[in-house]
Amino acid sequence: MRWSQLHIPTLREDPADADAASHRLLVRAGFIRQLMAGHYSLLPLAMRVRAKIMATIREEMNGIGGQEMLLPCMQPASIWIKSGRLNVMGQEMFRLKDRKGAEVVLGMTHEEIFATIGTELSSYRDLPQFWYQFQTKFRDEPRPKGGLLRVREFTMKDSYSFDVDEAGLDKSFELHRGAYERIFARLGIPAIPVEASSGNMGGSDSVEFMCPAEAGEDIVVRCPDCDYAANLEKATSALAPVTDESGPAAPQRLDTPGARTIEDLDRDYQLPGDRQIKTLVQVIDGQLTLVLVRGDHPLSDQKLIDATGATEIRPAHPDEIREALGALPGSLGAVGVTTLPVIADLALQGRSNMATGANTDDVHLTGVDVDRDITVGQWADLREVTEGEPCPRCGTPLEFVRAIEVGHIFKLGRQYTTKLGVSVLGPDGSAVTPIMGSYGIGVERAIAVIAEVHHDDAGLAWPTQVAPAEVNVLALSVTDEAVRTTAEDLYATLQGAGLDVLLDDRDVRPGVKFRDSELVGIPVRVSVGARDLAEGVVEVTGRADGQKDRVPLSGVTERVRELLAAQIR
Repeated sequence: MRWSQLHIPTLREDPADADAASHRLLVRAGFIRQLMAGHYSLLPLAMRVRAKIMATIREEMNGIGGQEMLLPCMQPASIWIKSGRLNVMGQEMFRLKDRKGAEVVLGMTHEEIFATIGTELSSYRDLPQFWYQFQTKFRDEPRPKGGLLRVREFTMKDSYSFDVDEAGLDKSFELHRGAYERIFARLGIPAIPVEASSGNMGGSDSVEFMCPAEAGEDIVVRCPDCDYAANLEKATSALAPVTDESGPAAPQRLDTPGARTIEDLDRDYQLPGDRQIKTLVQVIDGQLTLVLVRGDHPLSDQKLIDATGATEIRPAHPDEIREALGALPGSLGAVGVTTLPVIADLALQGRSNMATGANTDDVHLTGVDVDRDITVGQWADLREVTEGEPCPRCGTPLEFVRAIEVGHIFKLGRQYTTKLGVSVLGPDGSAVTPIMGSYGIGVERAIAVIAEVHHDDAGLAWPTQVAPAEVNVLALSVTDEAVRTTAEDLYATLQGAGLDVLLDDRDVRPGVKFRDSELVGIPVRVSVGARDLAEGVVEVTGRADGQKDRVPLSGVTERVRELLAAQIR
C-alpha cells in the first residue's frame, strides 16, 4: 500500500462545521467527506478501519454461534403495519412508493424482517438461533451532527436471537452481552454497560453500552462506589424519606394571585417544592391525561412513554387544558378529577398535607392527602434523577457523565413473533411462540467513537487492531537512492513479516510526511533519512506515546512488533 497511489486528501485546517473532535479529525485526515447533511462518503482509509471493525465483530459473533445473513433494506410497509410499528417510527422513517404504487420503507431496523425469516422455523429443536447481518440503515434524523456520530444513513451490525422460552432468552442475552464486552475491549472503546429504556424497540431488559466522551449527547448516571449505571432516561435514585405533618380532614382553599410556578409558591406562601404536587397535562395517544410529580422533580418524558407504552405523547395546548379543567397551567391539580386518567410518580405515594392547584386560576389547595383526595389510575417511576442524589444500591452520591451510545441489546419478548406468525412445535407437540432478542452496534459510529477516544492535538492515534495500517514507512527523500531503496526494502520486509504497511513514497518535504503521518494516526512510524542511514539506523516512533528509538536496520521488524504488541488490547 503506497501513499502515492492512495486517495488520502489531508487538510491543513479544521472544517468550519465540525464540532466533535472525531468529525474534525476524520475530515482533516482524509477519511470521510460529507455529501449532504447526515450522509458521508467513506474514503480508502476509513474503509480499512471499517473492515477491521467488522472483522472483529464478525469473529465474536461467530464465536457465540452467530450465522451471518443479509436482508433487504427496502421493505414493504405492510410488514411494519402488521407489527404495529409503522406509525411508531413517525417521521424518522423514509417512506416511498414503487412504480406500481406499493408503499415501501427504508429500514431503520430489521426485527420484522428477521421475524419473517423465522416463520420457517418448525421445531423447538431448531432453537436457539442467532442470526446477524451488516446492513445499511436509514433514519431521517432531524438534526444530523457530529460527523459520523449522528447520521441519516449508516451500517448496523444487528443480530437477533430466537429461543423457546425466557430461560433460553436469558442465556442468549448474556452470551451477547459477553460478546459485546469483548468487541468493545478489542476495538479500544471503554464502554460502560448501563440500564436503558427500550424505546420504540419494545421488550423488557435493555442494556446500552456507553463510551464516556465530551461529544456525547447522552447522560450516563453512575455510582463511583458500586456497579450501578443507567441511562438518564432509565436511572433512579434513593430518595430521602419524608415525614409529613398531619393535615386537615379535607383540602383547604388558598388564594394565590399571580403564583404560577413552584418557586412562586415556595417564596410567597412557604410551600417548598417537596410539599407540592406538580400537575402536567399530556396528550397520550390522543387521550388528555394528568401526570403528577413532586414539585421539585422534573418529569422524564421517556419514563412516561415506557410506563404507558404510548406511541405519541405531547403537552396539551392551553385551550385543551382550559376546556378540560377550567384553568390554565399554574393552577392545575388532580383533586376530585374523575373524568381524566391520572398517572402519578412513585415519590408521591402515601404523601399527605401537600399543595396543588385547585383548577381555578390563582387558587391552590393545601392539606391534600394523595391517597384520600386524588384518584390515581397508575403509579410509575416518572421522575428524572438529578446529579448528587443517592445511589439506589449503596447510597453514594450519583455522578453524571456525558457519553456516546456504541451498542444496545434488548430482550424483545414475543411481540414480533406473535404479530408475524412465528411458531414452532414444543416438546409436547403443542405450538410455541419463540421469544426474541435484538442486539445492535453502529459500525461507522464505532469509527467515530474510537477517534474520539484515541487522538491528540496532532491528529488521530488509532489502536493497532483497527488502524488503517500498522506501520507507516517514510522515505524522507525519494531522490536519495539509498533512502529510497532502504525504505522499499523495509516495506517489503515488514510486509513479508505479516504486517499491514503503508509506504509514504511521495515526493514531498519531510515535514509534510511527518505531519500527515501524525494526522492519519498509524500506530508505528519508521522514518528512513540519509543522516540516520549513514549510521546504519532508522528512527522508529510509537504514535500513541511519541517515543522515538534509533534502531539498526536488522532490528526494525522486532522493534515494530514490540510496539504493536504493547498496544493490543
